[in-house]
Amino acid sequence: MMTLPQPHDELERLAGLLAEAKALKGVSLGKDAWRRLRRNYAAIASLYFLIVLGVLAFLTPLLPLQSPIQPDLDNRQYLPPNTEPVDLGLASLLGDEESYESRVDLLFNNPNGFNRLLIRARLSIFGDWCVPSICGTNNLGQDLFSRLFWGARVSLIVGIVATLVSLVIGVSYGATAGYFGGRVDNLMMRIVDVLYSVPFIFVVILLLTFLNADKVKKALGEYGIDQIMVFYLVIGAIYWLTMARVVRGRVISLKNEQFIEAARTIGAGRARIIFRHLVPNVLSIVIVYLSLTIPAVMLFEAFLSFLGLGVSPPDVSWGLLANDSINAMSPLKIYWWIVLFPGVALSSTLFALNFLGDGLRDALDPRLKNK
Repeated sequence: MMTLPQPHDELERLAGLLAEAKALKGVSLGKDAWRRLRRNYAAIASLYFLIVLGVLAFLTPLLPLQSPIQPDLDNRQYLPPNTEPVDLGLASLLGDEESYESRVDLLFNNPNGFNRLLIRARLSIFGDWCVPSICGTNNLGQDLFSRLFWGARVSLIVGIVATLVSLVIGVSYGATAGYFGGRVDNLMMRIVDVLYSVPFIFVVILLLTFLNADKVKKALGEYGIDQIMVFYLVIGAIYWLTMARVVRGRVISLKNEQFIEAARTIGAGRARIIFRHLVPNVLSIVIVYLSLTIPAVMLFEAFLSFLGLGVSPPDVSWGLLANDSINAMSPLKIYWWIVLFPGVALSSTLFALNFLGDGLRDALDPRLKNK
């Protein structure tokens, strides 16, 4: 004879199921992505390398480095890597503020207020002692090791700022075009096609020539926008086209999925659907493209600097250092250190960016969540 479950037994069972359900905690996409990223040792090593590089570049004026721009043609031209001591010659001028400031301007190319504070702190910690020219000197007798650190600041900022500009424009533009579709999509993508037909280099030359005109430069200077900042923004403004196409294609494939229909059902607006539901689901593709964009921007900066349109002396960037290696190679003699060290710095950074981008692609893919 079958015994029917008693009401209190059923209530106890349901209470147990409820307690078990409350004990289960969901894992957000961010936490799950970090968990999977930590399993990728190459990506984590690349992340730590880039963090250390970024911190050192940010704190470069605080480091006991030689002047990156002070020439010495008579005694230090094309010196190979060595450990000869070098004196900065600043600590003795701290009592004479006018002489000290003029000497700082000469050694570090008119640094801003924040860099001046770091330089003064460096003198308090290390005095005039400098790291020897362990990477040698160039044709002007300038220390290559210090130029690598100061050049890292410009090159990394170019890559990051320009990529962020392209990210904001490209993702917003592509996601909007893909979601609306129809005539809106056709019009927006035809604009992209027209812009694609214009060579980037001509656009950059035209924009930089216009923005560097005396009247325009003076007007921008009133808002605190200098030539380097204009250079960052111009490069970023021309690198968003491919990003827009990639995001548009992914959004078109996602906009009819069930989670989008559910968002429409509960009354979510178009902007919320695009930026809260669609954009997070294209992050894996965006990250992959960003990992390619940053190296491309850094190399493009090197090309523009070679043409005299980008970073110009006495400012320093890895692009300028790479171009210096052209003068260091001749049929008679090759000054290998001028070719090797900037190449190693640039290539190691690009490798790290690619490894990190590949790891982030897998970690941020929603389809791989909890795997």
